Amino acid sequence: MLKKFVNYLRGHVLLIIFIGFVVGISTTIFTNKVLDATSTNESCEMCHVHPHATESWKQSDHYITRVGIQIGCVDCHLPPKGQGYLKEKIKASVRDVYGLVFKDSADYNWEEKSTLEFASKHVFQASCDKCHPNLFPLTLTKDGQNAHLYYTQNVEKLGLLCINCHLHVGHYDPNAVHAKNVAFGSSGGAVREIYTEPAIITGHKDFTETVPNTTVSFNMKAIPGGAFKIGSPENEPKRNPDEGPQKEIKISPFFMAEIEVSWDEFLAFYSATAAEGRSTDTEGIRVTADVDAISGPTPPYGQPDQNWGLGKRPAITISFHAAETYCKWLSQVTGKTYRLPTEAEWEYAARGGKETPFFFEGEIKDFAEKGFIGRLFGKESDEINKYVIYGKNSRAKTEEPDRVEANPYGLKHMLGNTAEYCSDWYSPEAYAQLADGAADPKGPASGEERVVRGGHFRSDIADVRSAARSATQSVAWMKTDPQMPKSKWWLSDCNYVSFRVVCEFDEKTGNN
Repeated sequence: MLKKFVNYLRGHVLLIIFIGFVVGISTTIFTNKVLDATSTNESCEMCHVHPHATESWKQSDHYITRVGIQIGCVDCHLPPKGQGYLKEKIKASVRDVYGLVFKDSADYNWEEKSTLEFASKHVFQASCDKCHPNLFPLTLTKDGQNAHLYYTQNVEKLGLLCINCHLHVGHYDPNAVHAKNVAFGSSGGAVREIYTEPAIITGHKDFTETVPNTTVSFNMKAIPGGAFKIGSPENEPKRNPDEGPQKEIKISPFFMAEIEVSWDEFLAFYSATAAEGRSTDTEGIRVTADVDAISGPTPPYGQPDQNWGLGKRPAITISFHAAETYCKWLSQVTGKTYRLPTEAEWEYAARGGKETPFFFEGEIKDFAEKGFIGRLFGKESDEINKYVIYGKNSRAKTEEPDRVEANPYGLKHMLGNTAEYCSDWYSPEAYAQLADGAADPKGPASGEERVVRGGHFRSDIADVRSAARSATQSVAWMKTDPQMPKSKWWLSDCNYVSFRVVCEFDEKTGNN
C-alpha cells in the first residue's frame, strides 16, 4: 500500500509541485491582502478608540503634507516592509487587541502616552528615514541646518531619534513650542501684594521669606544640628555600592526650604535677571530691572514646564548653573546666605532623624511590586503614597506640594517628585574618603558631575530611599538641544530634576 502511494507521488510530482505553487501564491496574496486591510487608518481606529489621537493626527503636518501625501498610522508606528514590518505588526496587533478586550480606555493615562519616553517605543526611526532621506532641503532654515548637522554628527554616539525634536509632528499639540520661547513666563496674572523687605530672622526657627519687589514668599524650616550616619548599611535592600561605607558625621543647624523651588519663585528671578529682559508682569510677579551683577537665563527653547503647569509645581529643566545663579540672586535680594544644600545636609534633612530607608513606617518589601500572586492574595502598604510621588503613583509628571505630607522636619517632596541638585561633586568613593566624626563635609574637591538626590516621579522604589545617590548627566541631559552653542541655563532632555535652597544660620540670620 505504501509502495503504491510512493509510486503515485512519483508519477504525479509535477502536479503536486503545481498545486503547492498555487497554494503558496494564494497564501501569499491572501496574507498580503490581510496585511493591507489591517494596516489602514480605519483598521487602526477599530482598536485605538481614543478619538483625540485621530483628531490630533488630522491637525498635524503629517495628515496632509505640503506635497499632498497623507501619512497614515502604520507609516510611523511600524517599520518599513522588509525591515521587521511583519514582526512588529504581529506584536502591535496582539497588544492592541488585548488592550481593547481586557482594558478600559478610560483608565489610560493618555498624557503619559504622548511623552517621548513612551513614543520612542512606538515610532520607528527607519520610517522617518524612509520618508526624509534628505535632511538638508533648500527650504530648511539656518537654525534647522545647524540642528540637522548636529544630528548627523551625533546620531550614533548619542542615540538620537527624529522624535527627540519632532515629537508632535505626527500628532499636533497646540501647546507645544518648537522654537525659542521668548514669551515664557510673561503670560500675565493677578497683581498681588508686592513685598518691599525680606524676612527678618531673630533666631533658629521657622520663617517665611519674602522676596523684595515681588509677590513671592516661601517657607523655610529650621533644621536642628546633630549627628547621623550618612549612607546605608550593607544589609539594606536595594542598596548600591556608592552608598557606603557608612560614616557618622556632624551637621550644624541650618534652614531648608519646605518645598522645591517653585515656578513662581524661579520666574521672579527669571523676570528680574533674564538676559533679554522682561517688561511685563508674569504670573503675579512684578518685574523689576534694578538687580546688579546677576545675569539670568536666556529665553528657553520649547516649554520648560512641559505644559504641566507653573505656580507651585517645582521648576524643572533647570541646569545646575541656573540653580546656582538663582541662589546668588536670592542671597543678593534678601541679604542672607542662600545656596544649594551639601549632600550631607540633604540626607540629614531627608531622614528627619530616622535611620531606616524611609522617614515613614514600612519596609521596602511592603511597597515593592509583589508579582501576580502577591497582587491577588497579598496587600501592599499604601503608606508610601502619603509622602512620595514616584513611578507607581505619579501619573508621569510632577505634583504640587499639597499632594503629600511632610517629613518630621516639615519638608515636602524630599523623596520623589523631582530629584534635587546638591552642591557636592559626585564620586562613588565619596564616603570612603570621609572621616568618622567629620563636621559639615562638602564632598570631593573636584569632579565631572554633581550629586543628585531624592529620586523623582519616574523612579522605582530603590531610588526614592533616603540613602539613594545619583549624579547629573551633562551630555545625556543636553543631547537634543538644537541651539549652537547649547544653553547653559535650560536642560533639553531632563524634566525630572529641580532644586531646593538652604539658608545658612549665621550673622545674617540672627545668629548673634
